[in-house]
Amino acid sequence: MKVIRTIGKNFLRLLVILWLALAVYAYWPTGIEEVPAEQLASADDRFVTVDGLSLRYREYGQPSADVPSVLLIHGFGNSLQSFRDLAPMLGEQAHVVAVDMPGFGLSSKPADWEYSNANQARMMSELVKALELDAVVVGGHSLGGAVALRLALIEPAISGLILFNPGIINTGVPRIAEYYFWPLQRLSAKQFGNRDFRENFLKQSYVDPEIVTPQVMDNLMLTVRSEGYMAGMTKMMGQYSAATESPLLQEVTVPTLIVWGVEDRNKNAAELAALQTGLSRAPKVETLKVQGAGHYVHEEAPEVVAEGILAAHVMVGAARL
Repeated sequence: MKVIRTIGKNFLRLLVILWLALAVYAYWPTGIEEVPAEQLASADDRFVTVDGLSLRYREYGQPSADVPSVLLIHGFGNSLQSFRDLAPMLGEQAHVVAVDMPGFGLSSKPADWEYSNANQARMMSELVKALELDAVVVGGHSLGGAVALRLALIEPAISGLILFNPGIINTGVPRIAEYYFWPLQRLSAKQFGNRDFRENFLKQSYVDPEIVTPQVMDNLMLTVRSEGYMAGMTKMMGQYSAATESPLLQEVTVPTLIVWGVEDRNKNAAELAALQTGLSRAPKVETLKVQGAGHYVHEEAPEVVAEGILAAHVMVGAARL
C-alpha cells in the first residue's frame, strides 16, 4: 500500500507541474503588439459606435428604395473578409453591409462582455438601427448563421434570412470546449493567435485549401494584432455552449434561403433536412445546394452563390418592399 500511495503522490505532483507549465506557456508573452483597430484599418473600412462598442463594417452598392439591403455576418474565428468576393457581387444589385461582430476582426473586443449568440444578435439589431437599414435580408455563415437566425426573430427590419452552412443544429466545435477551465481558455486564445495554427485549422474546412492564401491570412491576423484580442478571445473561449438555436427555427416568419456546401465535412444531409423541416412557419424556404464546396460555400463558389441569392425569393421579395 505504501508503494501505491507513493506512486499516487508522485503522479499528482507530475500533474501539478504539467499544469503549471501549461499555465506559464498560456500566459507567456506572444510577442505580438496589440494596437488600436483604426491603425490597422484600410480605406474601405468604416466604424460605428453601437452600445458603447466600435464595430467595423464595409458597404457595397448604394442604398436605395429600389434595392434590398443585405447584412452579412461571418462565422467563428473569421471576419468580414470572409465575404470579400461575395459582397461585391451582391453589391451590383443590392446595398450590402458586411460587419465584424464584437470580438472579431477590427471590432471591439471587451473582456467584460457576454459573447453569447443572443447578445451578438442584439448588437446586430442595434447596428441595423444605427445604420438606418430597412427591409434587410440578413445572411449568416456558420456561427453567424445562428446569430442571423436570432436577429430575424428580434429585429422588425429583417425581411429575409440566408443561412450559409449554419451552426444551428450542430456548431462543429468539439463538446470538450464546453468544459474549458483555467488556463485552457487563455491557451485556446493564444493558439488562435498563432498564424500557422489558424491557417491549418481553417484549411480543414475547405474542399480546396488553396483558397486560404497569404493575403487571406494577413487579413485574418489583423484580429490578433488589434487592441484587446487576447483578453477578449480568452473571455469568449470561456463562454462556449452547445447549439441551442434549433427550436427557434419554427419561429422564423420571413422567407429563407439555405445555401449549402454539399462537401462540408462536419455537416450532412440529415442536418440540412432538419433545417428545412424546422423552418415550418417561414412563408418560403429555398435551398441552394452547391457541389464542390464545403463549409465556406460562399468563398469556394462565390459566383454560384451570388447568382442563387439574387434570384431567390428572399431578394425578390425585399426588392419589392
